[in-house]
Amino acid sequence: MDGKTFALMLVGMFAVTYASRVLPLMILSKLKMPEWLLNWLGFVPVAVLAALLAPAILMPGGRDHLCLSASNKYLIASIPTLLAAFRTKSLVFPISVGIGVMALLEALN
Repeated sequence: MDGKTFALMLVGMFAVTYASRVLPLMILSKLKMPEWLLNWLGFVPVAVLAALLAPAILMPGGRDHLCLSASNKYLIASIPTLLAAFRTKSLVFPISVGIGVMALLEALN
């Protein structure tokens, strides 16, 4: 592939990516969305985070079944991490707790 084709392809990919992200924002910013929809959309980040974390915690290593035993380090580390998150409502402290507990569990293993 020569440089001209590559540059044209790069500009085309940029245009498609930019348009697919900006156009919905421009259209939706002019519309008045109902309150129930705004409330519903507020739960999307929490649901996405839970959907990403649950398999990693409950089925570590890509297992095809739940691992709820005491040998599941991820499940054990998630408990104090969740408690720290609920108590402090911050981001840095629960992450630090999770890293610390995982480091401790790895050191004990």
